[in-house]
Amino acid sequence: MTIVVTGGAGFIGSNFIFYSLKAHPDYRIVCIDKLTYAGNLSTLKPVMDNKNFRFVKLDICDREGVYKLFDEEKPDVVVNFAAESHVDRSIENPSIFLETNVIGTGVMLDAARKYGVKRYHQVSTDEVYGDLPLDRPDLFFTEETPIHTSSPYSSSKAGADLLVMAYYRTYGLPVTISRCSNNYGPYHFPEKLIPLMIANCLNDKPLPVYGEGLNVRDWLYVEDHCKAIDLIIHKGRVGEVYNVGGHNEMKNIDIVKLICKELGKPESLITHVTDRKGHDMRYAIDPTKIHNELGWLPETTFKEGIKKTIEWYLNNREWWEEIISGEYQNYYEKMYGNR
Repeated sequence: MTIVVTGGAGFIGSNFIFYSLKAHPDYRIVCIDKLTYAGNLSTLKPVMDNKNFRFVKLDICDREGVYKLFDEEKPDVVVNFAAESHVDRSIENPSIFLETNVIGTGVMLDAARKYGVKRYHQVSTDEVYGDLPLDRPDLFFTEETPIHTSSPYSSSKAGADLLVMAYYRTYGLPVTISRCSNNYGPYHFPEKLIPLMIANCLNDKPLPVYGEGLNVRDWLYVEDHCKAIDLIIHKGRVGEVYNVGGHNEMKNIDIVKLICKELGKPESLITHVTDRKGHDMRYAIDPTKIHNELGWLPETTFKEGIKKTIEWYLNNREWWEEIISGEYQNYYEKMYGNR
């Protein structure tokens, strides 16, 4: 089987590639990535020499380039991780998010139709549902929860989801969608909460927390998410949405304090900053459907996962220090500049 993975040099995409090559050593994985600021080719260093892996620097909005690749590879499955995903950046510059997340998804869907892909899987987010009140811990997002977006980022992801379902209903394209809660783990780009706090803690820098830090997120260890996607593309029902949640709800401020404790740093490093516009208060996913249909449950508790994550960042300082310095963006040129 040949799987095209878009956005595979990013956080979740790279972890999915590592998982897939290990779980299915006979599969061919073709990675497409534009290598924007959040795509880091050095992340894929462990698999670059794998005979069943191919990397192609390509923008998913480049229709001609995408069709050429599909013509060469004849993929069986497409897993679309490629997305602009940082809410703050979407507030500053919404148009980039519309381009990649909506137009790019449309190009991938057209390619999947044209070349007879057997399964197109869209990796989405729980943010398309909006947020839940803090005083109703009994409420969770289900697959039936109406879409109610808060930011240009979540709106662009919702737009992509609607397009995917339209291609299923209009053209009969075999699609599935997964909507996940916040991921964490190895190779997480250090502008996001957990890796940013770990990196700043280790460098004794201030730890910026929005508002009072009372916003609640449902945290999912990235490998658990990869296992869920693997199950969906092999056994999930065509035309269905599956919510993938971690059952690990935590307030942002409690996560930051936990990281300080684990690293032996004082909580005095915490700095409260002006809250984000339209900041969602609580996300929480009900993963009953994927559990009942596919037998999936998260295997990693937050306590266990955060320890593993902190340990990874301690053991891989070069990876994230190169990102903070900006040096990682030269890696592609160093690897491929003279080829």
